[in-house]
Amino acid sequence: MPKYAEARKKLRGSICPVITPFKEDGSLDEETFKELVNWQIESGSHGISVTGTSGEPSSMTIEERKRVMDLAKEAIDGRVFFTPGTGSTNFDEAMELTKYAEEIGADAAMVIVPYYNKPNQAALFDHFKTIADAVEIPIILYNIPGRTGVNLEVETMKALVDACPNIIGAKESNKDFEHVNRVMLYCGRDFLLYSGIELLCYPMLAIGGAGFISATANVDPVRVADLYNKWADGDVAGAQDMHYAMMPLNDVLFKDTNPAPVKAALGMMGKITPKLRRPLGLPTEELQAEVREVLESLDLV
Repeated sequence: MPKYAEARKKLRGSICPVITPFKEDGSLDEETFKELVNWQIESGSHGISVTGTSGEPSSMTIEERKRVMDLAKEAIDGRVFFTPGTGSTNFDEAMELTKYAEEIGADAAMVIVPYYNKPNQAALFDHFKTIADAVEIPIILYNIPGRTGVNLEVETMKALVDACPNIIGAKESNKDFEHVNRVMLYCGRDFLLYSGIELLCYPMLAIGGAGFISATANVDPVRVADLYNKWADGDVAGAQDMHYAMMPLNDVLFKDTNPAPVKAALGMMGKITPKLRRPLGLPTEELQAEVREVLESLDLV
């Protein structure tokens, strides 16, 4: 069975896009990172992703991103599936990182729409197809138009799925839920569609999605995983309850640019030194007070 066929069956649930912890001097905090991965798995997360948006990849060197992948692979040790983010605004970097993910045995590679340079749809097709054709590892497209400045259109996504059998899914951080429904319709019901918008995690399951890659899982992995578990167990009312219970946390964590509020929250929880790399910085004191209030209401601090 091709690796991508096997991946279609197992890459489901709550995949935590783990943040990258830094020390006060800005260097990678390797021990804390491994502790975070272990905590996620022990808390019920079904999969781990790294160096996606929450991991601040644009502030890291290629070697640092590879090191984080290595640390994650080692810490996971086969307990859950592993889907590192390997995309970049630079094509050669994206190719190198995707090949590296395959080399170290990741279960899939998540490749973001190139940010800042805003390629047209034909260029996006060429970008993703060239990467997918160069590897056998399953590919998850990552569409986040609010940060890339361009939307990966449904027609382009369908063309990629038709052309590349190892393109098996997409993380849709797209608030246009009509677009998301059409992705599922045209790419096929076996296409693995993950929500990257926190308030759309539950609705994504309702239309046949495979799960979610939610930054909130960094802070509250138990509840985020439980939302998926309840749905998978047929407890629709319980999943709805969890969806609404988490809304205040989802809201407050996105009042500033991700992962700034997430790192502030993890600092309050004693999990990390809340350090971001420039140009990002911590939220205002007023927003941090709001974050703490919500954490307290959920017994997370």
